[in-house]
Amino acid sequence: MNLAQHVINISSAVTQLFFPPICISCGTHLFKHEIEICQMCIRRLPRTYYERCPSDNQVSILMWGRCKIEYAYSLFFYKKGETVQRLLHEIKYRSNKPLGTELGRQVAKTIAESQREEIDVVVPIPLHPKKERKRGFNQAHVIAQGISEVLCKPLIDSAVYRNTHTASQTRKGRYERWQNVENIFNVRAPEQLEGKHVLLVDDVITTGSTMEACINQLRTIEGVKVSVASIAYAVL
Repeated sequence: MNLAQHVINISSAVTQLFFPPICISCGTHLFKHEIEICQMCIRRLPRTYYERCPSDNQVSILMWGRCKIEYAYSLFFYKKGETVQRLLHEIKYRSNKPLGTELGRQVAKTIAESQREEIDVVVPIPLHPKKERKRGFNQAHVIAQGISEVLCKPLIDSAVYRNTHTASQTRKGRYERWQNVENIFNVRAPEQLEGKHVLLVDDVITTGSTMEACINQLRTIEGVKVSVASIAYAVL
């Protein structure tokens, strides 16, 4: 270990001694293995348990007749004003990337436990470059990093891109959301995904319109199968 690294390690230890990391949700001190949120708070969040029936749950049913998917995974239920919404806002609007990656790891653990067909690659829903520059990052990408890490599968974010900058979906109804995202994705490097089982990742699934638009583009690639994953499913 060189001197510079030794100094950094000492500085980090001193910082943690006087300013120990705390849970973003409840404010208690975190244990060494905990990142941004404590395990107690994670256990208190409203779980969907969709990994127990990944081909027959509310998210997979949402896609019936719209696009073909293999499995759907979503860790928590999302309701306005509740803790899951606050956590997602912390990631998206306060740039809390470590929290996004950690929640991605939590999603991946449930996928691994479900013992379904193996995923080949992890693909985050892309943001339009203009929006990504403004925000500074793509929240789906940092979530996908946590999933990729736990599943030990490559993360590919260059094969599909967003070609249209759309207005926010937040205040739109189901039909408006579909109109807002129709034909907004394109495939750039299909050879990266040919014959692969793709896990498509987003932060929250509401009406499924964004997922549907991206899945329909991915399925133009020869031999591609698609499953979807998110931190949360919004209860409308």
